[in-house]
Amino acid sequence: MVLFSPLTWAVRNLRKARWHTLAIRILLLISLLFFIYLAVRRAVAAAYFREASPNAVQTAISWDPANPEYYDALGTLKHLSADIGNPQHEIVQLYQNATHLSPQDAQFWADLGAGYDWAGRSKEALDAFEHARRLFPNSPEINWRLANFYVRAGKTPEALLALGMVLQKDSTAGKRVFTLATNVTSDRNKVLKMIPPQPRFYFDYLNFLIEKGDLAGAEEVWVRVLQLGLPFDLREAFPYLDALIQHAELSQLSKVWSALAQRFPAHIQRPASNSNLVTNGGFESDILNGGLDWRVLPTGGAVVALDSEGVVEGAHALRITFDGSRNIDYGHVFQFVLVQPKTRYRFSGRMRVQGVTTDSGLRFQVCDAYNVSKIFVTSENLVGTSGWAEQSAEFTTFADTRLLLVRVVRSVSEKLDSQIAGSAWIDDLRLAAE
Repeated sequence: MVLFSPLTWAVRNLRKARWHTLAIRILLLISLLFFIYLAVRRAVAAAYFREASPNAVQTAISWDPANPEYYDALGTLKHLSADIGNPQHEIVQLYQNATHLSPQDAQFWADLGAGYDWAGRSKEALDAFEHARRLFPNSPEINWRLANFYVRAGKTPEALLALGMVLQKDSTAGKRVFTLATNVTSDRNKVLKMIPPQPRFYFDYLNFLIEKGDLAGAEEVWVRVLQLGLPFDLREAFPYLDALIQHAELSQLSKVWSALAQRFPAHIQRPASNSNLVTNGGFESDILNGGLDWRVLPTGGAVVALDSEGVVEGAHALRITFDGSRNIDYGHVFQFVLVQPKTRYRFSGRMRVQGVTTDSGLRFQVCDAYNVSKIFVTSENLVGTSGWAEQSAEFTTFADTRLLLVRVVRSVSEKLDSQIAGSAWIDDLRLAAE
């Protein structure tokens, strides 16, 4: 029997520990070298991939064959250059490889659907597109691609449903969605049913139809907005009102403005009767810059604002201040007013001026909105400094007059000292049938 001293045991245990540590270090070194090898391969692959050419991406795959993005990218590149003879089955195979390596990536499945579609394998294309949507149901891009496939397949209800999702999830997609939808169907009711029940989408569609010049369609959208009672900002309706003015749809203009006045009584100041056809003639409400309210177009050399000092009545008047830097041809404060043809009207307004220079000052003017050369009223030219003065005139509209332009004007001066300075206040504008 051999006896070992405690020192011998300690030496043996120390040797074992050293060998164990050495083995661990060797394994760690091998693992480190392996990971470095993988990192190098992936870095080389990524460098080739960034070149974004079919040959470079193919080389990237040889360096990093487990990366699904490379197969998908190569499939797309070959798909885009399919006119130079890339076999359809090869492209489909590349997309299949991507979905096999990353089966939860919806984009890869959508690309596979596009590959099947291009190869004429419609059933498989539909399965792939719908699988992509199941993986990412709210994706606007995937729903857009699926909608286009449905259009080509003649599946109109399904296409509109997918387009509705695109609209809901991508705030910038309105125009292309409505363009595709109107190409799919001429039935505007079907398009309206596609739209999510939020006002911004209805106004996007309304503006789309306005841009196309489809005022009948725009009216249908407007009626639907009112029927649904959707909340919206008053100014969202202004492009529609402008389109109605531009196309001389004045009966509809009157209806829309009346509906807005009922919905926004705090914003649209209209008299209780027809005693005054001018909206907000006393400037007691904020200027809306749209519809049948006052509009103020900014221009250099003049500043327009509501003023509460020295008014005729009420709380405000409108002040126009010129800084003396320009000889302005001014007509930048105006309002459209609906009237009847061959009818006698009386116009009045009050104005005062302070320190207005040059021989050409401010005037009231009333003219035909569609032919400004048909002037019905031009008031007295006010220059220098004066207190409140009422300007008034009576006139009869022509047989074709239905919309007037009431505005504050100043003609350019022909004098040497032509740059206008000073301020003018206007208040209490009225227009009523006699």
